[in-house]
Amino acid sequence: MPYEVDLTIRVEDALEDLPPQGRQEVMETIAAALVQPRAWPEPGGWHAAVTFGPRSWVSLTAFLDGIQVINVGWAG
Repeated sequence: MPYEVDLTIRVEDALEDLPPQGRQEVMETIAAALVQPRAWPEPGGWHAAVTFGPRSWVSLTAFLDGIQVINVGWAG
């Protein structure tokens, strides 16, 4: 089943500010979160989850067929 990813404006802005290496790692962390729907928070409401990469993190909420990335970070 294909899933959707929605990035908040805050996340889009953060990705633009990252160097290429950071942007790549954050996108890989988002992809890793996307393919693990069992780790998503309960869809709807205010529940959130955090997924970590080697030097990045992604905060997300879930809806029935995908995730919304609400914040990202990279310690580079």
